[in-house]
Amino acid sequence: MKFLDECKIFIQSGDGGGGSVSFRREKFIEYGGPDGGDGGRGGHVFVEAVPNLNTLIDYRYLQHFRGERGHHGMGRNRSGPSGSDVFMKVPVGTQIFEDDKETLIADLTVPGQRIRLARGGDGGFGNTHFKTSVNQSPRRADPGWPGEEKWIWLRLKLIADAGLLGMPNAGKSTFLAAVTRAKPKIADYPFTTLHPQLGVVSVYDKEFVLADIPGLIEDAHLGAGLGVRFLGHIERCRVLLHMIDATQEDVIGAYHTIRHELQEYADTLVEKPEIIVLNKSDALFEDEIEEKKIALEQVTGKTVMLCSAASRTGVKEIVEALWKVICAVDADAVEIS
Repeated sequence: MKFLDECKIFIQSGDGGGGSVSFRREKFIEYGGPDGGDGGRGGHVFVEAVPNLNTLIDYRYLQHFRGERGHHGMGRNRSGPSGSDVFMKVPVGTQIFEDDKETLIADLTVPGQRIRLARGGDGGFGNTHFKTSVNQSPRRADPGWPGEEKWIWLRLKLIADAGLLGMPNAGKSTFLAAVTRAKPKIADYPFTTLHPQLGVVSVYDKEFVLADIPGLIEDAHLGAGLGVRFLGHIERCRVLLHMIDATQEDVIGAYHTIRHELQEYADTLVEKPEIIVLNKSDALFEDEIEEKKIALEQVTGKTVMLCSAASRTGVKEIVEALWKVICAVDADAVEIS
């Protein structure tokens, strides 16, 4: 399945049905009077978050959604049926914006959450509605009210407990494949991962979701490389796993590059809990990897963990550290609420 995290669609609710002009015509009934029914309401347009989707690919091939028009009123005081509603199903974590891409309409973060995006037009009154003591044979009926129409943007921000980020070729996809059943593309060249990948990690008989974000480079916030399009997917993460390739010369520079891009994108990202990992530690001598570890700890003021995703050395300890941070963040959220 292809990954699509942003698309533009057109929605239109149904127009209301028109009222009816009708008079009762029956044998032996001299004064039948008006009996025109009201028109039906036009169909609404709803959007609903469902748990089994993780992409907006369905909206690449169908961009127009229209509610059914309400049916017209009929004689014998029969009201027209309402038009059928339209239900758009989107992944959990989808944000809906106006056409300007800035005005937020809704943020769907809970499975089953449903929002009405466009209200169907009301049906028009039939001539029965206008009967009065001085006008007992009205020949007036109202047309239905028009529905609403507009262009909107759908933007998906994956909901994951932990986000995996770093420079290209840092071994993020290898780590994801080592701790989950996900099968991301793995190769020895940069930008192997072009779309976010999700995997479920099992630890202590519990599970959490890990997201692998495509690699960032310097000036990504200006559009370099893959840009910052996919950084939105880690905005909802509880903890960031910052992976650095230990075989490169300047591990400190690589760390600062990623942190700078996070800062340029949103201040909230740099405030998230972070676990720093030097990957590919088995490719260096012990004194070399220890020297880089100490230097990085002095600069960041945080404990740096070592691992080799390819040989799965140190992977278990990192997973357990991620789980502890996730539990701590959840506990703090409960206390605040």
